[in-house]
Amino acid sequence: MSVKNILSLAASSIKLLMCFLFIVGNSNAGENNIKRFYDDSGILSLMYHRFEENKYPSTNIKIDVFVEQIEIIKKSGYTFFNPGNFEKNFTIPKKEKKILLTIDDAFLSFYQNAWPYLKKNKIPFILFVSTEPVGKKGYMTWKQIKEIENEPFAFIGNHAHTHEYLIDMKKKDFINDIETASKIFKSKLKYNPIFFSYPFGEYSEEIKNYVSKNFKFAFGQHSGVIDINKDPYELPRFPINEKYGDLKRFKFLINLFPLQYKELIPSDKYVLLSNNPPNFLVHFFKEQKNLDNINCFSDEGNEWKKSNTSINEQTLKINFRDKFSFRRGRINCSLNDNGKWRWFGVQFSIQLN
Repeated sequence: MSVKNILSLAASSIKLLMCFLFIVGNSNAGENNIKRFYDDSGILSLMYHRFEENKYPSTNIKIDVFVEQIEIIKKSGYTFFNPGNFEKNFTIPKKEKKILLTIDDAFLSFYQNAWPYLKKNKIPFILFVSTEPVGKKGYMTWKQIKEIENEPFAFIGNHAHTHEYLIDMKKKDFINDIETASKIFKSKLKYNPIFFSYPFGEYSEEIKNYVSKNFKFAFGQHSGVIDINKDPYELPRFPINEKYGDLKRFKFLINLFPLQYKELIPSDKYVLLSNNPPNFLVHFFKEQKNLDNINCFSDEGNEWKKSNTSINEQTLKINFRDKFSFRRGRINCSLNDNGKWRWFGVQFSIQLN
């Protein structure tokens, strides 16, 4: 056999091998995208804003209450999740539940009141920064942000530039807002964070799709526990403040576990005038028991009440009483699963006119 024929045969063999690997690779990728029920204790994320700014009770927490909350977490036997492990561990079920702290907006009160305590105790967290107000009255400076970022347990997240309502912007404008922040982060920190937090927790499918191409993870402001099946660009957090931060509620929250589901409809969390209220369905895994025990509350008509629900073949349907009349609509569902409380929440952004 000539050298040319040998080389031709070798090339053909390589092509066949490459095709085989491509098919196998795609097959594995498809399998990895299939959601399955896991025994996952999850990551429970808490969201804070201001510390000791008592004239803002809806976003403030008193520092003595914050310290007591941290002690409750420790006494409950839970450990704090280091955000540096997110990429490595997100697709691995958690045998033991972890607690993740997140702080939005980089208010100066965080640096003055909470940061010294977190630093002393080396408690990991993500600080989400909107770049436009940095250095202005009531906000941290870049020097302070860099000081925090230098600690191995502290991580910075992108919170857009202006902290305006992205949902109200045209596509080119919300992209420009986020890209402006990314450019500033690259200038100040030499990198763009892998974590993103939607201002006010508001996003559409279009915004989420853009974020998913530019970040590894994104957080909303809907409640729930992160599990292996949660969308990495719709991660839930429990808001903690003076109104929703009393210690009795806090003890209940940190003992919650994930309520896993295969699919939630609608996938787009932006509700238009034409589909308000939306057709709301949640498809659960067949392994999830006790679904008859589920209770949901929702605020359509701007009034929190127990939702009108039905369960059929592992699918939850909510028949809304009225349209959502505030710019953010919420649903919270809890399940007593043989004594273990499970929870998930949804926040819709509502087109009002």
